[in-house]
Amino acid sequence: MFDEVAAGYDRTNTILSVGNDRLWRRATTRALSPRPGQRILDLAAGTGTSSVAIARTGADVVAADFSPGMIAEGRRRHAGVSGVSFVEADATALPFEDEEFDAVTISFGLRNVQDADAGLREMLRVTKPGGRLVICEFSHPTSPAISALYRFYNDRILPPVAR
Repeated sequence: MFDEVAAGYDRTNTILSVGNDRLWRRATTRALSPRPGQRILDLAAGTGTSSVAIARTGADVVAADFSPGMIAEGRRRHAGVSGVSFVEADATALPFEDEEFDAVTISFGLRNVQDADAGLREMLRVTKPGGRLVICEFSHPTSPAISALYRFYNDRILPPVAR
């Protein structure tokens, strides 16, 4: 599925999130606190939009995604960007050494990992001791009013727009 939507994926995210995807990306980058020279894994990276933002801090970023189409689109879009490499990888069986990364992040991708527990174990395995694991994911609002709006938007608005 992701291979077929790779070209328009980022635009769709921006539309469906009403532009909030940019705010969430910035918040995730802040939570990572990347520093020049750090090695960071961006899992479920899609086309690498977040990866590029993280690399601008001077960190070396590996953008990993299980979708060959997303990886190909990311490589095409960001061919001239330094500090980002693209790797096709399954979050439940990462092709990296133990404790290889200073930080690992996954944004809006954990819900797509077949075995989330295995994915989390892999993320921890490849993170250095004292490193950071930053997960940005949708959750259900606790406020009844906001929860009702969220359900309406998620159940009635998103499906037809996403098609």
